[in-house]
Amino acid sequence: MAIKVLIVDDSPTMRALLRLMLEREHDLEIVGAAANAMEARGLIRELNPDVVTLDIEMPGMNGLDFLEKIMRLRPMPVIIVSSLTREGTSTTVRALELGAVNCYAKPSGVAGDLVSADQGRLANLIREAAQVTVRGNASVAAPSGGQVAHVQAGMAISSARVSGGDAIIAIGASTGGVEALSNLLRRFPEDCPPTVIVQHINGQFASAMASRLDSLCAPKVLLADSDIAIKRGHVYIAPGNDKHFTVRGAPGRLYCKMRPGDPVSGHRPSIDALLHSVAEAVQGQAVGILLTGMGQDGAQGLLAMRRSGCRTIAQDQATCVVYGMPRAAVELGAADYVVGLPNIADKALDLLAA
Repeated sequence: MAIKVLIVDDSPTMRALLRLMLEREHDLEIVGAAANAMEARGLIRELNPDVVTLDIEMPGMNGLDFLEKIMRLRPMPVIIVSSLTREGTSTTVRALELGAVNCYAKPSGVAGDLVSADQGRLANLIREAAQVTVRGNASVAAPSGGQVAHVQAGMAISSARVSGGDAIIAIGASTGGVEALSNLLRRFPEDCPPTVIVQHINGQFASAMASRLDSLCAPKVLLADSDIAIKRGHVYIAPGNDKHFTVRGAPGRLYCKMRPGDPVSGHRPSIDALLHSVAEAVQGQAVGILLTGMGQDGAQGLLAMRRSGCRTIAQDQATCVVYGMPRAAVELGAADYVVGLPNIADKALDLLAA
């Protein structure tokens, strides 16, 4: 059965361009197009689309306000179609925090060239989004059969008690990860252990994501760059889509390394590439965390960390937007603990303080 798509954009040209991109795909059906939130609300009721593509810079009710209403009143997969202006990228990151499944950079240029340059990227984002069953700001998937310790509410310690020595925290996330990272990092104290992150996101939005998280969190959040030292109180996020983010050095003398290379586990930057590098560099002095996301990137890397003596955490099914990557890790035996999102930060800091 075809995936039913509703396009919401105030520009007639952009609505036509998005329709042209998507109508070539046999498994997608464009059931309607709306110029504003009011039209979209009526079409959602009437057509019951599987996925909505949403422009966030619209007259009247803007996309952020409309997205908040969708997630509160009728949760469904939403892909943000955003311009690459500074305001557009920062607003897109806020939309991802509100529960949008993914983001797509709004193209500019000659229509025919844009359709060709897209190379099916928007269609693939829609296919992935259609697999997400959104329940408010989270969804669930099929349970896994792994044997692992499950952490219940109230078991974690206050983040203010952590020391951690030379240990670091390594985190991987994909679909739903911006919201999850916002939740997790806000639990970190100002002098948190050095933290390295790969989040699957269009690299053009990475800087805005780092800035947004920096504004919300006590530690300093910034984009990683080659040869910069990894220090306490800092959180380093992989930039761009052209290089892998890895860690080099030894405990207490670690630094970021951006390296070229083919995609690993289907991604560049790859979570697996980061976690494998941590496993090699830190001699067990790390906690690895795998958050919500589709696919399997990070599962093998988390297993490598566990085998090297690091402690490892996978986000639990109930709080994941997509229980794909964490499930793959659990099924591999890569996770020491399966933890609900509200408790992950405290659990990680607790493990480092032990």
